[in-house]
Amino acid sequence: MVPVAFSGWPAEAFEFFEGLEADNTKSYWTEHKPLYERVVRGPTQALLDEVANEFGEGRIFRPYRDVRFSADKSPYKENIAAVSYRPDGGVHYLSLSSAGLFAATGYYQPASDQLDRYRRAVDGPGGGELEKIVAALERGKYDVGGEVLKRAPRGYPADHPRARLLRHKGVTMGRSFAPARWMGTAKAKDRVTEVWRAGSPLNAWLQTHVGPSDSPR
Repeated sequence: MVPVAFSGWPAEAFEFFEGLEADNTKSYWTEHKPLYERVVRGPTQALLDEVANEFGEGRIFRPYRDVRFSADKSPYKENIAAVSYRPDGGVHYLSLSSAGLFAATGYYQPASDQLDRYRRAVDGPGGGELEKIVAALERGKYDVGGEVLKRAPRGYPADHPRARLLRHKGVTMGRSFAPARWMGTAKAKDRVTEVWRAGSPLNAWLQTHVGPSDSPR
């Protein structure tokens, strides 16, 4: 089969999600599934295929919500998301919804042994380097995220000079883009890869100081 070239997500993709938000039901999904495959899932898979050599093979998450323990019983996710896993434990991530496009990379949910190594590194000499990386990303208007504790973790003083970084249970960087015409063109791939490449210094630091988990999944 000849690969389909990525040419962006057409305006119909955003209209599909707007419709799903208004009518998150099986009947809507069934009626519009061919549209979803053509204007949402198809372009997303094409993008992943085109960047796989640089960022690794990506996979698209299932569109169905796990409603077993949720008060919200809406059956379908109101976005499409995809991820590629780095050998060192990091991820490259993208999401598309009616709100626009989001791309990110880093260590999203590190295992306990990774989190321990991360905190030790932040507390040690390598922490200053990470501070500089984070500062540079924020100057570049990137969002530095990840789950954050309300205070420094046990064993570290509340007034630690790098308390902000110690509070992170994961470290990611990313950028959100509101819907725009360029999302319906091949330029959308350039915006995604620009974010992922901008995260290279962060990923390099994490690979050096944290690395993959030693624990079996």
